[in-house]
Amino acid sequence: MRRTLILALGTALSTAALALALPAPAAPAAKTDADPTVTPPGWKVPKTAFGQPDISGYWSNATMTPLTRNAKLTDKLVLSATEAKGLEKAFADALAAADAPTDEKKGPGKVTDKDSPEAKLVAIRPDFAAAGGDVGGYNTFWIDPGAHMMEVNGEYRSSILTTANGLPPARKPGAAPAFGRYRDNYDSYESRSLGERCIMGFGRNSTPPMLANGYYNNDYYIIQTPDAVAIQVELIHDTRIVRLKGGHRPDDVRPYMGDSIGHWEGNTLVVETTNFPQSDNFMGSWKHLKVTEWFTRVSPTRINYRFQVEDPDTWDKPWGGEYDFAPLKGIVYEYACHEGNYALPSILAGARRKEQEADAAKAKAGGE
Repeated sequence: MRRTLILALGTALSTAALALALPAPAAPAAKTDADPTVTPPGWKVPKTAFGQPDISGYWSNATMTPLTRNAKLTDKLVLSATEAKGLEKAFADALAAADAPTDEKKGPGKVTDKDSPEAKLVAIRPDFAAAGGDVGGYNTFWIDPGAHMMEVNGEYRSSILTTANGLPPARKPGAAPAFGRYRDNYDSYESRSLGERCIMGFGRNSTPPMLANGYYNNDYYIIQTPDAVAIQVELIHDTRIVRLKGGHRPDDVRPYMGDSIGHWEGNTLVVETTNFPQSDNFMGSWKHLKVTEWFTRVSPTRINYRFQVEDPDTWDKPWGGEYDFAPLKGIVYEYACHEGNYALPSILAGARRKEQEADAAKAKAGGE
Protein backbone atom coordinates (compact mmCIF):
# COMPACT_ATOMS: atom_id res chain seq x y z
CA MET A 1 0.00 0.00 0.00
CA ARG A 2 1.39 3.36 -0.99
CA ARG A 3 1.69 6.14 1.49
CA THR A 4 -1.23 8.53 1.30
CA LEU A 5 -1.24 12.24 1.99
CA ILE A 6 -3.42 12.80 5.00
CA LEU A 7 -3.51 16.55 5.06
CA ALA A 8 -5.72 18.47 7.45
CA LEU A 9 -6.77 21.99 6.45
CA GLY A 10 -5.29 24.76 8.50
CA THR A 11 -2.41 22.73 9.94
CA ALA A 12 0.26 24.93 11.50
CA LEU A 13 3.78 24.00 10.48
CA SER A 14 6.73 24.56 12.78
CA THR A 15 9.90 26.42 11.91
CA ALA A 16 11.77 23.16 12.32
CA ALA A 17 9.62 21.51 9.66
CA LEU A 18 10.37 24.34 7.28
CA ALA A 19 14.06 24.04 7.88
CA LEU A 20 13.90 20.32 7.18
CA ALA A 21 11.97 20.99 3.98
CA LEU A 22 14.52 23.37 2.59
CA PRO A 23 18.07 22.03 2.70
CA ALA A 24 20.67 24.44 1.40
CA PRO A 25 21.60 23.28 -2.12
CA ALA A 26 24.86 23.67 -3.92
CA ALA A 27 25.02 26.44 -6.48
CA PRO A 28 23.41 25.26 -9.74
CA ALA A 29 25.58 24.61 -12.75
CA ALA A 30 25.57 27.26 -15.42
CA LYS A 31 23.06 26.72 -18.20
CA THR A 32 24.51 25.38 -21.39
CA ASP A 33 21.45 26.08 -23.52
CA ALA A 34 19.65 29.33 -24.19
CA ASP A 35 17.00 30.10 -21.59
CA PRO A 36 13.66 29.12 -23.21
CA THR A 37 11.86 31.86 -21.28
CA VAL A 38 13.93 34.62 -22.86
CA THR A 39 13.33 35.77 -26.44
CA PRO A 40 16.30 34.72 -28.62
CA PRO A 41 18.04 37.54 -30.53
CA GLY A 42 16.52 38.00 -33.96
CA TRP A 43 13.59 35.69 -33.26
CA LYS A 44 10.26 36.71 -34.77
CA VAL A 45 6.81 35.64 -33.68
CA PRO A 46 5.45 33.04 -36.12
CA LYS A 47 2.21 33.88 -37.93
CA THR A 48 -0.77 31.77 -38.94
CA ALA A 49 -1.82 31.39 -42.57
CA PHE A 50 -4.33 34.21 -41.98
CA GLY A 51 -1.79 36.57 -40.43
CA GLN A 52 -2.36 36.28 -36.68
CA PRO A 53 0.52 35.72 -34.24
CA ASP A 54 0.63 31.95 -33.78
CA ILE A 55 -0.15 30.79 -30.22
CA SER A 56 -1.76 27.54 -31.32
CA GLY A 57 -0.70 24.09 -30.22
CA TYR A 58 -0.44 22.02 -27.06
CA TRP A 59 0.67 23.85 -23.92
CA SER A 60 0.97 23.27 -20.17
CA ASN A 61 0.99 25.55 -17.12
CA ALA A 62 2.03 22.87 -14.62
CA THR A 63 4.38 24.39 -12.08
CA MET A 64 5.69 24.07 -8.55
CA THR A 65 5.03 27.78 -8.07
CA PRO A 66 1.74 28.26 -6.19
CA LEU A 67 -0.87 30.93 -6.86
CA THR A 68 -0.11 32.73 -3.59
CA ARG A 69 3.27 33.30 -1.94
CA ASN A 70 4.33 31.18 1.00
CA ALA A 71 5.50 33.85 3.45
CA LYS A 72 7.24 31.20 5.56
CA LEU A 73 9.62 30.56 2.69
CA THR A 74 10.17 34.02 1.20
CA ASP A 75 8.77 37.54 1.02
CA LYS A 76 10.15 38.10 -2.50
CA LEU A 77 8.44 37.67 -5.87
CA VAL A 78 11.71 36.78 -7.60
CA LEU A 79 13.90 33.95 -6.31
CA SER A 80 17.58 33.41 -7.03
CA ALA A 81 18.52 30.39 -9.11
CA THR A 82 19.99 28.78 -5.98
CA GLU A 83 16.79 29.30 -4.00
CA ALA A 84 14.65 27.97 -6.83
CA LYS A 85 16.76 24.87 -7.34
CA GLY A 86 16.75 24.23 -3.60
CA LEU A 87 12.96 24.33 -3.52
CA GLU A 88 12.73 22.05 -6.55
CA LYS A 89 15.00 19.46 -4.95
CA ALA A 90 13.20 19.60 -1.60
CA PHE A 91 9.86 19.28 -3.37
CA ALA A 92 10.99 16.30 -5.46
CA ASP A 93 12.50 14.58 -2.40
CA ALA A 94 9.32 15.09 -0.35
CA LEU A 95 7.12 13.80 -3.18
CA ALA A 96 9.27 10.71 -3.58
CA ALA A 97 9.38 10.04 0.17
CA ALA A 98 5.62 10.52 0.54
CA ASP A 99 5.07 7.93 -2.18
CA ALA A 100 7.14 5.26 -0.45
CA PRO A 101 5.34 2.12 0.79
CA THR A 102 3.47 2.69 4.04
CA ASP A 103 4.87 1.16 7.19
CA GLU A 104 1.99 -1.06 8.31
CA LYS A 105 2.93 -0.66 11.97
CA LYS A 106 3.30 3.13 11.92
CA GLY A 107 0.60 3.90 9.34
CA PRO A 108 0.67 6.84 6.90
CA GLY A 109 2.55 9.98 7.79
CA LYS A 110 0.82 13.18 8.85
CA VAL A 111 1.64 16.85 8.45
CA THR A 112 1.60 17.17 12.23
CA ASP A 113 4.68 14.93 12.37
CA LYS A 114 7.46 17.44 11.77
CA ASP A 115 9.84 14.82 10.39
CA SER A 116 7.36 13.24 7.98
CA PRO A 117 7.63 13.69 4.19
CA GLU A 118 4.07 15.04 4.28
CA ALA A 119 5.10 17.87 6.61
CA LYS A 120 8.02 18.75 4.36
CA LEU A 121 5.78 18.70 1.31
CA VAL A 122 3.14 20.97 2.83
CA ALA A 123 5.85 23.26 4.18
CA ILE A 124 6.71 24.04 0.57
CA ARG A 125 3.16 23.96 -0.79
CA PRO A 126 0.61 24.73 1.97
CA ASP A 127 -2.21 24.49 -0.57
CA PHE A 128 -1.57 20.74 -0.73
CA ALA A 129 -3.32 20.58 2.64
CA ALA A 130 -6.60 20.85 0.76
CA ALA A 131 -5.94 17.53 -0.98
CA GLY A 132 -6.74 15.53 2.10
CA GLY A 133 -9.29 15.86 4.83
CA ASP A 134 -12.80 14.74 3.92
CA VAL A 135 -11.88 12.85 0.74
CA GLY A 136 -9.10 10.80 2.27
CA GLY A 137 -6.16 12.35 0.46
CA TYR A 138 -4.35 11.88 -2.80
CA ASN A 139 -1.59 9.33 -3.15
CA THR A 140 1.36 11.25 -4.60
CA PHE A 141 1.75 8.65 -7.33
CA TRP A 142 -1.31 10.15 -9.01
CA ILE A 143 -0.34 13.81 -8.95
CA ASP A 144 1.69 15.64 -11.58
CA PRO A 145 2.12 19.19 -10.26
CA GLY A 146 5.22 20.01 -12.29
CA ALA A 147 8.84 19.71 -11.23
CA HIS A 148 10.09 23.29 -11.61
CA MET A 149 9.51 26.73 -10.17
CA MET A 150 7.87 29.04 -12.69
CA GLU A 151 10.38 31.02 -14.73
CA VAL A 152 9.24 34.22 -16.46
CA ASN A 153 11.70 36.19 -18.59
CA GLY A 154 14.62 34.49 -16.86
CA GLU A 155 13.26 35.12 -13.34
CA TYR A 156 12.17 32.39 -10.94
CA ARG A 157 8.85 33.33 -9.35
CA SER A 158 7.69 32.51 -5.81
CA SER A 159 4.01 33.07 -6.67
CA ILE A 160 1.83 33.48 -9.72
CA LEU A 161 0.21 36.54 -8.15
CA THR A 162 2.31 39.65 -8.72
CA THR A 163 0.80 41.74 -5.92
CA ALA A 164 3.26 43.21 -3.43
CA ASN A 165 2.85 40.38 -0.92
CA GLY A 166 1.84 37.67 -3.39
CA LEU A 167 -1.67 37.49 -1.90
CA PRO A 168 -5.10 38.72 -3.01
CA PRO A 169 -5.83 42.24 -1.78
CA ALA A 170 -8.13 43.00 1.11
CA ARG A 171 -11.82 42.69 0.36
CA LYS A 172 -14.28 45.52 0.73
CA PRO A 173 -16.62 45.46 3.75
CA GLY A 174 -19.76 43.58 2.83
CA ALA A 175 -18.18 41.70 -0.08
CA ALA A 176 -19.27 38.11 -0.60
CA PRO A 177 -17.16 35.47 1.20
CA ALA A 178 -14.05 34.46 -0.71
CA PHE A 179 -15.00 30.80 -0.67
CA GLY A 180 -18.45 29.27 -0.75
CA ARG A 181 -19.75 26.68 1.68
CA TYR A 182 -20.94 24.08 -0.82
CA ARG A 183 -19.42 21.33 1.34
CA ASP A 184 -22.11 22.01 3.94
CA ASN A 185 -25.00 22.15 1.47
CA TYR A 186 -26.55 18.78 0.70
CA ASP A 187 -30.01 19.89 -0.45
CA SER A 188 -29.54 18.86 -4.08
CA TYR A 189 -26.94 17.84 -6.63
CA GLU A 190 -27.30 21.38 -8.02
CA SER A 191 -25.90 22.79 -4.77
CA ARG A 192 -22.72 20.74 -5.03
CA SER A 193 -19.59 22.12 -6.74
CA LEU A 194 -19.14 22.04 -10.52
CA GLY A 195 -15.94 20.03 -10.13
CA GLU A 196 -17.63 17.42 -7.98
CA ARG A 197 -20.36 17.14 -10.61
CA CYS A 198 -17.77 16.68 -13.40
CA ILE A 199 -19.00 19.82 -15.17
CA MET A 200 -15.94 22.06 -14.78
CA GLY A 201 -12.39 21.42 -13.64
CA PHE A 202 -11.48 22.15 -10.05
CA GLY A 203 -8.73 24.65 -9.30
CA ARG A 204 -9.89 27.07 -12.01
CA ASN A 205 -8.06 25.48 -14.93
CA SER A 206 -10.59 26.58 -17.52
CA THR A 207 -12.51 29.67 -16.46
CA PRO A 208 -10.45 32.87 -16.53
CA PRO A 209 -8.16 33.53 -14.88
CA MET A 210 -6.78 30.14 -15.98
CA LEU A 211 -4.67 28.75 -13.15
CA ALA A 212 -2.67 25.60 -12.58
CA ASN A 213 -4.57 23.45 -10.08
CA GLY A 214 -1.39 22.09 -8.49
CA TYR A 215 -2.30 18.43 -8.86
CA TYR A 216 -2.59 17.18 -12.45
CA ASN A 217 -4.00 17.64 -15.98
CA ASN A 218 -2.78 21.22 -16.40
CA ASP A 219 -2.76 20.97 -20.18
CA TYR A 220 -4.37 22.93 -23.01
CA TYR A 221 -4.90 22.84 -26.76
CA ILE A 222 -5.24 26.24 -28.45
CA ILE A 223 -6.86 26.45 -31.88
CA GLN A 224 -7.03 29.67 -33.91
CA THR A 225 -9.36 30.77 -36.70
CA PRO A 226 -9.82 34.24 -38.25
CA ASP A 227 -12.94 34.77 -36.12
CA ALA A 228 -12.25 32.96 -32.84
CA VAL A 229 -9.70 31.32 -30.57
CA ALA A 230 -10.70 28.04 -28.92
CA ILE A 231 -8.96 26.88 -25.74
CA GLN A 232 -9.54 23.22 -24.98
CA VAL A 233 -8.84 22.39 -21.34
CA GLU A 234 -7.79 18.89 -20.37
CA LEU A 235 -9.54 19.09 -16.98
CA ILE A 236 -12.49 18.32 -17.28
CA HIS A 237 -12.69 18.47 -21.09
CA ASP A 238 -14.00 22.06 -21.32
CA THR A 239 -13.54 24.30 -24.38
CA ARG A 240 -13.67 28.08 -24.07
CA ILE A 241 -14.49 30.08 -27.21
CA VAL A 242 -13.02 33.58 -27.47
CA ARG A 243 -14.89 35.56 -30.13
CA LEU A 244 -12.71 37.99 -32.09
CA LYS A 245 -15.58 39.87 -33.69
CA GLY A 246 -18.41 41.70 -31.93
CA GLY A 247 -18.92 42.78 -28.33
CA HIS A 248 -20.21 41.16 -25.19
CA ARG A 249 -23.67 39.66 -25.23
CA PRO A 250 -26.25 42.30 -24.24
CA ASP A 251 -28.35 40.01 -22.01
CA ASP A 252 -27.65 38.62 -18.58
CA VAL A 253 -27.14 35.03 -19.73
CA ARG A 254 -24.12 33.65 -17.88
CA PRO A 255 -22.33 30.69 -19.50
CA TYR A 256 -20.24 28.45 -17.26
CA MET A 257 -16.95 30.05 -18.37
CA GLY A 258 -18.35 33.54 -18.80
CA ASP A 259 -18.55 35.53 -22.03
CA SER A 260 -15.11 35.99 -23.64
CA ILE A 261 -14.29 38.43 -26.45
CA GLY A 262 -10.81 39.18 -27.76
CA HIS A 263 -8.72 41.25 -30.13
CA TRP A 264 -5.09 41.44 -31.17
CA GLU A 265 -2.80 44.25 -30.05
CA GLY A 266 0.41 43.67 -31.97
CA ASN A 267 1.62 40.20 -30.98
CA THR A 268 -0.67 39.97 -27.97
CA LEU A 269 -4.13 38.44 -27.80
CA VAL A 270 -6.18 40.49 -25.33
CA VAL A 271 -9.24 38.71 -23.91
CA GLU A 272 -11.96 40.26 -21.75
CA THR A 273 -14.45 38.04 -19.94
CA THR A 274 -17.64 39.04 -18.12
CA ASN A 275 -21.04 37.43 -17.39
CA PHE A 276 -19.70 34.85 -14.94
CA PRO A 277 -22.25 32.61 -13.23
CA GLN A 278 -22.37 32.48 -9.45
CA SER A 279 -21.55 28.76 -9.57
CA ASP A 280 -18.19 29.61 -11.15
CA ASN A 281 -17.28 32.64 -9.07
CA PHE A 282 -13.69 33.68 -8.45
CA MET A 283 -12.98 34.13 -4.76
CA GLY A 284 -16.63 35.03 -4.23
CA SER A 285 -16.76 37.58 -7.07
CA TRP A 286 -19.02 36.95 -10.07
CA LYS A 287 -21.83 39.40 -10.80
CA HIS A 288 -19.61 42.34 -11.72
CA LEU A 289 -16.39 40.40 -12.17
CA LYS A 290 -14.26 41.25 -15.21
CA VAL A 291 -11.11 39.34 -16.07
CA THR A 292 -8.67 40.61 -18.69
CA GLU A 293 -6.02 38.25 -20.08
CA TRP A 294 -2.98 38.82 -22.27
CA PHE A 295 -1.46 35.96 -24.31
CA THR A 296 1.91 36.82 -25.86
CA ARG A 297 4.22 34.42 -27.70
CA VAL A 298 7.61 35.45 -26.31
CA SER A 299 9.88 32.66 -27.54
CA PRO A 300 9.73 29.47 -29.60
CA THR A 301 8.76 27.56 -26.45
CA ARG A 302 6.85 30.04 -24.29
CA ILE A 303 3.56 31.95 -24.18
CA ASN A 304 3.49 34.64 -21.53
CA TYR A 305 0.12 34.78 -19.79
CA ARG A 306 -0.96 37.77 -17.70
CA PHE A 307 -4.32 38.35 -16.07
CA GLN A 308 -6.09 41.16 -14.27
CA VAL A 309 -9.10 40.74 -11.99
CA GLU A 310 -11.48 43.57 -11.14
CA ASP A 311 -14.80 43.89 -9.36
CA PRO A 312 -15.75 47.24 -7.79
CA ASP A 313 -18.02 45.44 -5.34
CA THR A 314 -15.23 43.25 -4.00
CA TRP A 315 -11.83 45.00 -4.31
CA ASP A 316 -10.67 48.61 -4.30
CA LYS A 317 -8.58 48.24 -7.44
CA PRO A 318 -7.63 45.67 -10.09
CA TRP A 319 -4.96 43.06 -9.33
CA GLY A 320 -3.55 39.98 -11.01
CA GLY A 321 -0.64 37.73 -11.86
CA GLU A 322 1.57 36.21 -14.52
CA TYR A 323 3.13 32.95 -15.67
CA ASP A 324 4.41 31.27 -18.84
CA PHE A 325 2.92 28.36 -20.73
CA ALA A 326 5.47 25.73 -21.79
CA PRO A 327 5.08 23.18 -24.60
CA LEU A 328 3.22 19.99 -23.71
CA LYS A 329 5.16 16.88 -24.68
CA GLY A 330 2.25 15.06 -26.28
CA ILE A 331 -1.36 15.88 -26.93
CA VAL A 332 -4.50 16.40 -24.86
CA TYR A 333 -6.55 13.23 -24.50
CA GLU A 334 -10.10 12.90 -23.25
CA TYR A 335 -10.50 13.36 -19.52
CA ALA A 336 -13.47 11.13 -18.71
CA CYS A 337 -14.77 12.26 -15.33
CA HIS A 338 -17.24 9.85 -13.74
CA GLU A 339 -16.76 10.52 -10.04
CA GLY A 340 -20.03 12.46 -9.85
CA ASN A 341 -21.99 9.54 -11.25
CA TYR A 342 -21.02 7.46 -8.21
CA ALA A 343 -20.25 9.98 -5.47
CA LEU A 344 -23.26 12.28 -5.76
CA PRO A 345 -25.94 9.62 -5.06
CA SER A 346 -23.96 8.48 -2.03
CA ILE A 347 -23.38 12.02 -0.78
CA LEU A 348 -27.07 12.91 -1.03
CA ALA A 349 -28.20 9.53 0.37
CA GLY A 350 -25.86 9.99 3.31
CA ALA A 351 -27.29 13.44 3.97
CA ARG A 352 -30.86 12.09 3.91
CA ARG A 353 -29.83 9.32 6.32
CA LYS A 354 -28.35 11.84 8.75
CA GLU A 355 -31.53 13.91 8.56
CA GLN A 356 -33.64 10.83 9.31
CA GLU A 357 -31.44 9.94 12.26
CA ALA A 358 -31.65 13.52 13.57
CA ASP A 359 -35.46 13.50 13.24
CA ALA A 360 -35.66 10.15 15.00
CA ALA A 361 -33.47 11.43 17.85
CA LYS A 362 -35.69 14.50 18.25
CA ALA A 363 -38.83 12.40 18.25
CA LYS A 364 -37.38 10.07 20.85
CA ALA A 365 -36.29 12.98 23.03
CA GLY A 366 -39.75 14.53 22.77
CA GLY A 367 -41.43 11.32 23.79
CA GLU A 368 -39.37 10.77 26.91
